Amino acid sequence: MAKSSTIFRNIAFTLFLSTPLAAQEANLTTVVATVNGTELTLAHVLDIKRQLPEQYRNLEDSVLFNGIIEQLVQQQLLASSVETPPSWLPTAMENQERNLLSTTVIEDIRAGALSDAALQSAYEAKFPAGGGEAEYQASHILLETEDKARELLKLLDEGADFATLAQEHSTGPSGPRGGDLGWFGKGQMVKPFEDAVLNMEPDTYTGPVQTQFGYHLILLRDRRVMAPPSFEEVRGELEVELQNAAVEAHLRALMDEADVTLLSDSIDPSVLSTLDQ
Repeated sequence: MAKSSTIFRNIAFTLFLSTPLAAQEANLTTVVATVNGTELTLAHVLDIKRQLPEQYRNLEDSVLFNGIIEQLVQQQLLASSVETPPSWLPTAMENQERNLLSTTVIEDIRAGALSDAALQSAYEAKFPAGGGEAEYQASHILLETEDKARELLKLLDEGADFATLAQEHSTGPSGPRGGDLGWFGKGQMVKPFEDAVLNMEPDTYTGPVQTQFGYHLILLRDRRVMAPPSFEEVRGELEVELQNAAVEAHLRALMDEADVTLLSDSIDPSVLSTLDQ
């Protein structure tokens, strides 16, 4: 009986070593499959996982593990069936290495660009206290010719109602509404129109202002300053801006120190369509 007990203890100890401990001892060189003598390792598995979209990386480990191994086996079988590798393969591998290395640098820079202090400083610079975005409420009369615009401007000077003139003469879609454009902020109107509005006081009109759409008579009805968004509302936007700025600064520094000679000016771009590897 004592002998049997010893045997069972040995079996249990062996099972203990062969399961969780074995999993703990696995490393990047651990072979997960062989295909006609070619070894596929955990390093290959993890590299495939790293390249997967996030929704696939979040799958249950057992499902992801087996799925990646199946993919690697199939790829190896297909790759080994190629008798003559395509001529472009070495170039493609160079481009792939270049892409992977540059992506690694970008990821490191983006990760290092973010801190609570940097984000707070960026927020305060973009939205200073009391520095909310200005918005404007305006109406306009859009006309095809400057002469017509000046004719209506004279009527306005004589006391004509702006909305009535817009309904009767404006060629724009806001005409039936008396030319009302509602509220808008900077960047929402074409530049000549915006520049005119920025220099106006409420309850005044100006024109003619020429844009690509025609000639405008503009009435500024009101202006207001909107409260800036909260930090949390724009945190994601600020993160992207800081990361992009850090990458651009790093790239500019590299360009300043690099010896880059562009010879592409002497090459006809049509080679993209006429030349083949």
